Amino acid sequence: MRTNSTLRLLAAAAMACAITVGATACGSSDPAADGGGGKKDVKSALEKGGKVTVWAWEPTLKKVAADFEKKYPQVDIEIVNAGTGDKQYTALQNAIAAGSGAPDVAQIEYYAVGQFAIGKSIEDLAPYGAADHDKSFTTGPWSAVKYDKAVYALPMDSGPMALFYNKKVFDKHGIAVPTTWDEYVEAARTLHKADPKIFIANDTGDAGATTSLIWQAGGRPYRTENTDVTIDFSDAGTKTYTDTWQKLLDEDLLSPVSSWSDEWYKGLADGSIATLAIGAWMPANFTSGVASASGDWRAAPLPQWAKGETASAENGGSSLAVPKAAKNKELAYAFTEYATTGDGATSRIAEGAFPATRADLESKAFLEAQFPYFGGQRANKIFADSARDVGTDWSYLPYQVYANSVFNDTVGKAYVSSTTLSQGLDAWQKSSVKYGTDQGFSVNK
Repeated sequence: MRTNSTLRLLAAAAMACAITVGATACGSSDPAADGGGGKKDVKSALEKGGKVTVWAWEPTLKKVAADFEKKYPQVDIEIVNAGTGDKQYTALQNAIAAGSGAPDVAQIEYYAVGQFAIGKSIEDLAPYGAADHDKSFTTGPWSAVKYDKAVYALPMDSGPMALFYNKKVFDKHGIAVPTTWDEYVEAARTLHKADPKIFIANDTGDAGATTSLIWQAGGRPYRTENTDVTIDFSDAGTKTYTDTWQKLLDEDLLSPVSSWSDEWYKGLADGSIATLAIGAWMPANFTSGVASASGDWRAAPLPQWAKGETASAENGGSSLAVPKAAKNKELAYAFTEYATTGDGATSRIAEGAFPATRADLESKAFLEAQFPYFGGQRANKIFADSARDVGTDWSYLPYQVYANSVFNDTVGKAYVSSTTLSQGLDAWQKSSVKYGTDQGFSVNK
């Protein structure tokens, strides 16, 4: 079990807050309380200039950095890939604990923001002007970084879910695009029976995909209020997900290929993996990684758990935060704001990022954009509808990074043994309860 001083709660932790989608009440941030002068002087920092080190793996930030340096010649932006996701978080926690080596800006996925916020290792950006963007971002991403009056990061992109399907494969076997998950299971059976080499999807166990589908099904397994945490994978929404997904596992209808592997890309290219239920940021990955299947794939709304519904969920997406150890926080915030709003956001969208900004998401140019890869389809209309239909009141654990790291040791067993998904989720719950209790949280009490 990994432990780290930044994760432990001291006596003052009772004042800390966890990030909850749609949450209210718990602490506040008073801009005037910081130096007594209201907003930080970001403008002066830009005029003075200096160096800003950004830890991020997202490729579109490279152009943003170049544009920012051109606009502000006194500023030097250094983009450093310190690892993807959990690898970077470990490096960041270690740098914070050591008291040196931390970046000025760090890319942090939404599920991980709470862990850094409650560890008091990232800045509340409200005093710098972040609160002014209350209406700038779509509900899901903004709620993931904001708690009451505190804003712990600015949304960089979002991942409203959609179903990507291989139209060539579907047409060949006379399969209609499934509108419900029950229809999806039937499509999986039909495809695999027609050609045993074809699977409706791949799945070897993924924490993000699992929680996203539970989210869409109405499950709300995590609840946090101050340091009181509830974890319950026995709710109706979770059961709806496990009842359906267990059929796919029991009947061997899912490809045992790991996502993002060479085999995965090959399966997407040759049609042996026929669908992906994933975030709207996926198209750029199709274009770059599955170029040979251009024209074969299309986007569709996510299948529903009950016919006639329009529920969706987020899958992926990340933000930019300013660590408390940053050397020039005003300048770091200036870059963070530029990269996530205005020209910076527009530039990143043009490079393939999916917007978290309302203005870009609702623009005619965005909605009418045609995707040559998807046969000229105006797929952004599907993604925009999904963004509006994301279920509210979703919460991540304030130590979700740890929880996700033990997913394969618990739920993952359902993919390689007789363990059921329900049993795996129960084991995940017990592991997460124990860890939270060990860190000083009051869990399931």
